[in-house]
Amino acid sequence: MHARADGQGRPLGFILTGGEASDYNAVSDLLAMPVGKPRRFLADKGYDADFLREELLLQGTRPVIPPKANRKAPPACDFRAYKDRNRIERMFNRRIKQFRRLATRYDKTR
Repeated sequence: MHARADGQGRPLGFILTGGEASDYNAVSDLLAMPVGKPRRFLADKGYDADFLREELLLQGTRPVIPPKANRKAPPACDFRAYKDRNRIERMFNRRIKQFRRLATRYDKTR
């Protein structure tokens, strides 16, 4: 599950992909959502790719993605701005994980 959230951590939309699908596949759908153009794209290391960074910069969005550990020449990352990503993690916890019983039909059996 991939989510787009605003600066306050409120969900704007979700994209569902298969568990084995790469994170890159959801980026174009996330950016195509009919909400305002983002100034920054905060994402985890799963989204670290040169083509994605270039695409975001061409669209006027600053990528804030930490580099993967196996990179030869890691690009710079604004780790101060990356700390705001915890709002998205809290959004997943608050909005999704607490209501997973409804989505996946987990019920107590008697």
